[in-house]
Amino acid sequence: MNDSKTKTGHSRKKLDLTGQRYGQLTVLRPAENIGNRTAWVCRCDCGRETIVKTAHLRNGHVKSCGCLVDEINSAKNGGIQCRLTYIDGTCVEMLQAKSVRKNNTSGVPGVDWLKTAQRWRASICFKGKRYYLGKFSRFEDAVHARKRAEELTHEAFLLEFEHLQKQ
Repeated sequence: MNDSKTKTGHSRKKLDLTGQRYGQLTVLRPAENIGNRTAWVCRCDCGRETIVKTAHLRNGHVKSCGCLVDEINSAKNGGIQCRLTYIDGTCVEMLQAKSVRKNNTSGVPGVDWLKTAQRWRASICFKGKRYYLGKFSRFEDAVHARKRAEELTHEAFLLEFEHLQKQ
């Protein structure tokens, strides 16, 4: 097997996308990885910067900072903008809404049942990374762990964001 390839045939050599254009995005520099995926800081033609995974740039999944989607949504919504704010890979509006996803089966974000372990698992995602908080025999303990993690990460992040917005 060639040393530059993994067992799955993917190259281990990191591509340098600096200066390349993808849709309305120009790649400025490497960003901190999102999970185990390489990411890039890009500047959109509208002037905003965003962080995008290599694969999403190269396959055309992401073509702007979101302003193209905003234009389409604005036209659909009678001119009302629906822009989401991402900071370090975290959507501010999603944290503020504290909504539960449609596919959530426990009713609490970040808490799910592990059938094989017969335990509740608590986790939290923040700034593009997932943190596992533990496995619990009691649902209430998993919820408590998740709520505590939200207080330590999400709440401080939102307070800082609101403070910066006022300046």
